[in-house]
Amino acid sequence: MIPASFEYVEASSADAAIAALAEHGDEAKLLAGGHSLIPLMRFRLATPGVLVDIGRLDDLSYINDGGDHVAIGALTRHRALETSDLLEAEAPLLRHVASQVGDPQVRHRGTLGGSLAHGDPASDLPAALLAMGGSVVAKGPGGERVISADDFFTGFLETALGEDELLTEVRIPKAGSAGWSYQKFNRRAQDWAIVGVAVQLGSNPGVALVNMGPAPMRAAGVEAAISSGSSAADAAAVAADGTEPPVDLNGDEEYRSHLARVLVERGISEAS
Repeated sequence: MIPASFEYVEASSADAAIAALAEHGDEAKLLAGGHSLIPLMRFRLATPGVLVDIGRLDDLSYINDGGDHVAIGALTRHRALETSDLLEAEAPLLRHVASQVGDPQVRHRGTLGGSLAHGDPASDLPAALLAMGGSVVAKGPGGERVISADDFFTGFLETALGEDELLTEVRIPKAGSAGWSYQKFNRRAQDWAIVGVAVQLGSNPGVALVNMGPAPMRAAGVEAAISSGSSAADAAAVAADGTEPPVDLNGDEEYRSHLARVLVERGISEAS
């Protein structure tokens, strides 16, 4: 299908992009890699009146050591994440999850910030951000604010970003020696996960689920069980508690709940 007509604006800076968002309100959408937005526009599931292109803002593409965390520019490509020596040393779960996104063509164009801002519950990277206890930096006309991953994903394709805010940076606490795992069950290598699980252990264990509800989510019951010393099997038994798995051609609620329990047990065992 052909997208509805729209006005195109190429932003020369982050401030210019924010100004365009403030000017056009909910009619405007940001365009970075475009892998989430463009398909929606083609099927007219999204019909923005204005596209603000931020894909050439090189100052938002970086992976830096921030002391107790790794600071990553929102426009950093997935390919840069999966080949980063700094992430391999300090945040290996994120590096690995980035390598599982789509195919090489997607990873060379898609951006970390775009994936997170889209808020798709079937996406890989939001689960990694949740499991690692990360946060994002949002910039708007009133300045910057830091939003924890737990507060960022608010619903289906919805986040805590304001209409006039731009996600500029992602912050990932350094993992130290914490064990980690990412389990993804799909039909083909480049497909969305039918169910996925991101696990990072250590002093503050994090477990997040992919495609088990309307928004990216943590498995709070599993995390509590791990903290109390439960076995992998016992912790995994509550993996589906509090979830709302979607029902589609890939599986019903019962099937996805079963997958979540199996993958969580595998993830904890691998990370231990």
